[in-house]
Amino acid sequence: MTKLWLAMGAGYGLLGVVLGAFGAHALRERLSEDMLRVWETAVNYQFWHALALLALGLLASRLAGAWLTVAGAAFAVGILLFSGSLYLLAFSGVRVLGAVTPFGGLLLIVGWVCLLVAVLR
Repeated sequence: MTKLWLAMGAGYGLLGVVLGAFGAHALRERLSEDMLRVWETAVNYQFWHALALLALGLLASRLAGAWLTVAGAAFAVGILLFSGSLYLLAFSGVRVLGAVTPFGGLLLIVGWVCLLVAVLR
């Protein structure tokens, strides 16, 4: 699982740079200030949780267990749902997409709880 989490963290980090640059340059003139802030929030959370996946991958080389696996899966899917729904909301303006965001946020919280439990065990 070590390589999986490291690869996912690196991939999400790479995508965060691309999407951050895209928002800063290509979308600055196309999005309202509010929607640009939504885009930036998505990039910010994606970066922090990409770093969490990288840390988890490094930790998985020393610790093993289901708690780390669940944490990694929660982070990976949480990023997709949380940041992904915000990207789509900002880009499309379809407000109903914001209904998905809390599920992603909940998964990110679950990821942190599982990581905490894995470290404390």
